[in-house]
Amino acid sequence: MVIGQDPYHGPGQAHGLCFSVQPGVATPPSLVNIYKEAQARPQYRHSQPRLSAILGRAGVLLLNTSLTVERANAGSHAAKGWQPFTDRIISVVSEQRPHLVFLLWGAHAQSKERLIDTSKHLVLRSPHPSPLSAHRGFIGNGHFSRTNKFLEQHGLTPIDWSLPPVQG
Repeated sequence: MVIGQDPYHGPGQAHGLCFSVQPGVATPPSLVNIYKEAQARPQYRHSQPRLSAILGRAGVLLLNTSLTVERANAGSHAAKGWQPFTDRIISVVSEQRPHLVFLLWGAHAQSKERLIDTSKHLVLRSPHPSPLSAHRGFIGNGHFSRTNKFLEQHGLTPIDWSLPPVQG
């Protein structure tokens, strides 16, 4: 599970999944840094900005803790009532599933660690992938390969973090 703060707040960017935009939408800087980190490992190659294309099919939940945001105002709906709902999603997923990996990128996401049973799940923390903080440890965090190593250690299928080429 990848946990984000709130949807991208630029025109046409938000579509319901954290750190993802639809094809044809300019790739936000945070997503560019996610791709840079993934591409640092030769087995992970990205060619389109729709992070959800393969990850959703692989069972990766891309969840923002606030599900709405005011245009051009990141964090603007953090106190609008989404927290109890999204906190419950995180708690239930943690309670009911074994051997999950939670990617907590940024301080806001890291505050949700209290909802996760760390005795049965792997929690990976790093700075947010935004250009303002990615150089403080997001780039080079190894989360993609560490996730797959954990899954394999528990007899689970590793995630193919790559995305297919854009078709016609």
